[in-house]
Parts: sequence; C-alpha cells; structure tokens
Amino acid sequence: MNGQITQHLHFLGYNSEAENITVTKDFRRVENAYHMEAEVCITFTEFGKMQNICNFLVEKLDSSVVISPPQFYHTPGSVENLRRQACLVAVENAWRKAQEVCNLVGQTLGKPLLIKEEETKEWEGQIDDHQSSRLSSSLTVQQKIKSATIHAASKVFLTFEQLLEPFLNIPTSNFSQIAISPVNYHKSHIK
Repeated sequence: MNGQITQHLHFLGYNSEAENITVTKDFRRVENAYHMEAEVCITFTEFGKMQNICNFLVEKLDSSVVISPPQFYHTPGSVENLRRQACLVAVENAWRKAQEVCNLVGQTLGKPLLIKEEETKEWEGQIDDHQSSRLSSSLTVQQKIKSATIHAASKVFLTFEQLLEPFLNIPTSNFSQIAISPVNYHKSHIK
C-alpha cells in the first residue's frame, strides 16, 4: 500500500525522497500472519493541493487509505514576514494620510524625517463563543483554518518634511492589519 501511495504522489509530481514527505512503517505479528501499517505524512504549503491529493488518494485507493484531518502550523519565517508586512502597510497608510492632508491644504509632502514603529500586535484567529465550546476535533476545516490564522497589527509614527512649511507631524492612530493562513500539515494513515 505504501508503494501505491508513493507511486501516486510521484505521478502527481511529489518526490517521496523530499523532506516534505515522511513514511513510517509498522510490522506486527497477528496470530499466524503479519500486519503492516504505513503512515505517510506530507507537509503542504497550499491547502488546495492537499485537498486534491487527499481526494485523489481516496478515489484511487478507496477504503485501504484513511486520511486524517489536517494539522495546521506556521513556520517561524512566515510569522516574521507577516509582522514586516503589517509594518510596511502601516507606513504606506500613514504616507497616504499625510499626502491627503497636504493636498487638502495645498502643500507638498516631502521625504520622511522620522519613521517609528510604536506598537506591534499579533493574535491567532478567533472562533465564535458557541463554537469554541465544542471540542477542537468537531470543528470544520474552515473553522480550524480561521482559528489557526494569525493576524498582525502595527502602529507607526511618521514625521515628513513639508515643502514650503517646516514640518508636518501626522501620527497614525489606526492599525494596519494583515492575516496569513497557516501552513498545512497533513497526515495520511494507511492500514
């Protein structure tokens, strides 16, 4: 069975020797026969690909394959990238706000003199109170994705040079928020 799964994965363009696929085999003696279970763990970075492969394996291998629910996680690099994106969007929003104020009063916005990140927040997605009372295992895949999604907010303070006038200080008081969905980690359990 393990061979069939790796063949199907190879057919779909996945190399079983790659780091994102782990195969574990367990042999046991049951009465006068041997029983083998193989577990194939695949790390996906795209939820759609995971769904397509799981559907393909179930269709081709039927009841001989058991697909466990996906487990979600974030790589350290993706969370750091999210923080950076939130800061950049906050700076861009502050620049736009300053540009609009200058346009309103007939002035020209110059180069930034000071850019300071005042506050950074991040949090995992939340689910409704009545949903959180249910066991995690009973949540739908969409609810699990929503719950595992990380959000980040950044508050920045910028001072711009204002042409024709000395300075224009425009702090942003609103947060810039960006969210990333988790990397998908999926186990396939084969009997």
